[in-house]
Amino acid sequence: MLVLQNKKKLTIAISSRALFNLEEGHEVYVQQGVEAYCQYQIEHEDELLEPGVAFSLVKKLLALNEDNVDGKTGIDERVEVILLSKNSADTGLRIFNSIEKHNLPISRAAFASGESPYRYIEPFGADLFLSAEPLDVREALEMGYAAAAILPSANRSNDDGQLRIAFDGDAVIFSDEAERIYRQDGLAAFDASEQAAANEPLPGGPFKDFLSLLHQIQAEFSEQNSPIRTALVTARGAPAHERVIRTLRAWDIRIDEAIFLGGKSKGEFLKAFGADIFFDDQTGHCESAAEHVPSAHVLHGVANQGS
Repeated sequence: MLVLQNKKKLTIAISSRALFNLEEGHEVYVQQGVEAYCQYQIEHEDELLEPGVAFSLVKKLLALNEDNVDGKTGIDERVEVILLSKNSADTGLRIFNSIEKHNLPISRAAFASGESPYRYIEPFGADLFLSAEPLDVREALEMGYAAAAILPSANRSNDDGQLRIAFDGDAVIFSDEAERIYRQDGLAAFDASEQAAANEPLPGGPFKDFLSLLHQIQAEFSEQNSPIRTALVTARGAPAHERVIRTLRAWDIRIDEAIFLGGKSKGEFLKAFGADIFFDDQTGHCESAAEHVPSAHVLHGVANQGS
């Protein structure tokens, strides 16, 4: 096992609605307002909240700390999860009660009492923000942070203990420069441009650093024993595949599986991979994927301009 020097802890910020199923209380908020919502949560604060779409993802992320490189719990942790919530501290008591009952080692939180909590991403040093609120996600992305809006999904996780994360390429791991050519000039121009630039690494997208931190953890293990498996699931096909491969090689970032679909629907492939979550910048791909695996919308790039 490789021990990395000066490695950075992976820090995930997550909203309460992404972590737990709060839809019943949210419906009270929508229909009856803030005061009724507050009263509802206080009246039910001793009732355990059921897992939300991202619960299994968070549980597997936190499990990465169970075999610390120095063998001491709480020392040199690989991952920390922080709660960022629009709840008040008063209504948030039910959330912390549920965190404790579910045995999740989450101790840090910000309760913003109705305001967007995304502004606490920077002081907490978060590398990824997951929320059920698209506007909060967009604000975080505009600040330069990896962020995604969790979509409703009945499928929460694979049963395997290994953490499996899948990414789209353009506008997620990579910039949207190639996607812009495709949208402006069509597939033939896109393929020609990518073929001509095959030896030029693509600029990084909002999830490049997050992927790099996952790779940092993977580097502590052999490929056969890694607790994390990643996949690139992209609509690209040949000849646009080469630039992607060479870009990841230039970045020295490991991707375990690369699936070039040439425009084919992604959902069944993500199900076969067993993704705990899939990140994509396009609404249609996210909705299709959510029928099979947990999915999150990265509201970034040309596909989300004006939306």
